[in-house]
Amino acid sequence: MKIECVKEKIVSSVILAEKVTGKNLTLPILSCIHLKASGSELTIKATNLDLGIEIVIPVKVIEEGSVVVSGSVLVGLLQNLQDDKVTLESVEGNLVFSTKTTTTSLKTLPDEDFPLIPKVDSNKTVSLEANLLVTGLKSVWYSAAVTSMKPELSSVYIYCEEESIVFAATDSFRLAEKRVPVKKGKDFGSVLIPFKNIPEIIRTLEMIKGEVTVHFDANQIAFEHNGLYLVSRVIDGTFPDYKQIVPKEFKTEVIILKQDLLSALKLSNIFSDNFNQVSMRVIPEEKLFEITTKNTMIGENKNNLDAVLKGEDIVISFNYKYIIDCFQSIHSDSLTLSFQGLSRPVMIRGISDKSFMYIVMPMNK
Repeated sequence: MKIECVKEKIVSSVILAEKVTGKNLTLPILSCIHLKASGSELTIKATNLDLGIEIVIPVKVIEEGSVVVSGSVLVGLLQNLQDDKVTLESVEGNLVFSTKTTTTSLKTLPDEDFPLIPKVDSNKTVSLEANLLVTGLKSVWYSAAVTSMKPELSSVYIYCEEESIVFAATDSFRLAEKRVPVKKGKDFGSVLIPFKNIPEIIRTLEMIKGEVTVHFDANQIAFEHNGLYLVSRVIDGTFPDYKQIVPKEFKTEVIILKQDLLSALKLSNIFSDNFNQVSMRVIPEEKLFEITTKNTMIGENKNNLDAVLKGEDIVISFNYKYIIDCFQSIHSDSLTLSFQGLSRPVMIRGISDKSFMYIVMPMNK
C-alpha cells in the first residue's frame, strides 16, 4: 500500500475511528485501525466488537493494499506531524510515514486477523436529521443503568409513536423520556442500543450536518452519511412497559426557576450524606418550599426557595444527583415538580417544553 494525502484529511477520521477501538488485552487487534487503499479512496476501519466504524476519504493511491496499525500510536503520530502532506507506505511489515522533514515507521499486524465490520442488510431504513437523534440520545442516556445485570435497563430504548420518535432510558430508580417530532419516523420500528455505545454514537452524529440514513435489523443498527458508516450491536430484550408507572394525577405541585433549584442542590451537595439524600418540604398554605440536607460529620443546611406552590403538604426525600442529572435536558427557565404523595415518584418537566419527562423514585428514610 502507498498513498499520498493532506494530513488534515486523514487525522480527523483516524481520531474518530480510534475512539471506537477496544481495550481488550486478550485481543490486541481490537486496539488497532485497519487502513485499506483502493481506487482513489482510503477506507479507515475500527471496532470493539460491540461498535464498528468505517470511514471513506479521498486520497491519492499510488499502490493499493491494506495494513493494520495501533490506533493510539497512529493518532499520536498524525497529530504531531508538522508538515501538511504525508506519504504512507507499507514496507516489510511496517507502515512508513514520510514528510519533508520526518520519516517514521510503525509495526503492522496481520491484515487477515482484523474482524469484519458487519453490514446491516435490511429493508428497514429511514432518513432522519442527525441533530434530532443527538438531541434524543443526550436527553435520556444518563438514566440508563451502568451495569449490565439487566441488559434492557443498560440501554436506550428508541421507538416510533404517532409522528414522534421516542427515546427512553431507566435504571429502575429514575426514568427519562424525550419525544422528538419527525415526519419520516413511522418506519423506524423499535430498538434497544447498549448504554456503553451511546457516547460514541453521539460523538459521531454530532459531526454530521443534515440527514443520516439509519439501517436496522434484529441484531444491529447502523448510521450512514457521506462515506461514514457506524454500526452498533442492539439488545435482544424487552424494555419495561414504563407507561404504567407514569403518574396521571398529582397531589402537590411546585413551579420554580431551574437555576434557583440547581443552585440549592449544588449547595446541598456539600452537606449531603453517603446516600446523596436531600429532603424536600412543601407547605403551600405557608408558601414554603424548603430543601434540607444533613450530614452528622459536617453539619446541616436548610434552603428556602421562592416558588409557586399548590396542593397538599408533603415531606419527601430524593437522591439529589438523580434530580440534578435531568437539568441538562430541560431548556426552559422554569420547571415543574409534580408529587403524587409519600413513597410515590416525582415528575419533573420544563414549563414550556412538554417533549421531555423525568420521573424519580423517592428514598426511604
